[in-house]
Amino acid sequence: MKSYIMDRVIHIADYIINTGCTLRFAAKIFAVSKSTAHKDMSERLWEIDRVRYENVRKKTNINLRERHIRGGIATRNKYKLKRTY
Repeated sequence: MKSYIMDRVIHIADYIINTGCTLRFAAKIFAVSKSTAHKDMSERLWEIDRVRYENVRKKTNINLRERHIRGGIATRNKYKLKRTY
């Protein structure tokens, strides 16, 4: 694996661990595609650093469990703004 890829994987992993953000948001911050960020965190990070991998998995699993709640809140806010009395 090339060194710039390893650096990117470690930086994205540290960012996710520190902020708890989603893979989509991290991909946007680091200017890579969602597919690249996902591959970095699910495959490449496992090869580089398994401790970081486990920490990232904990954060991403939290996001997976909560995403339906965030979607519901976003929908509620969308229709709340459309209401006019």
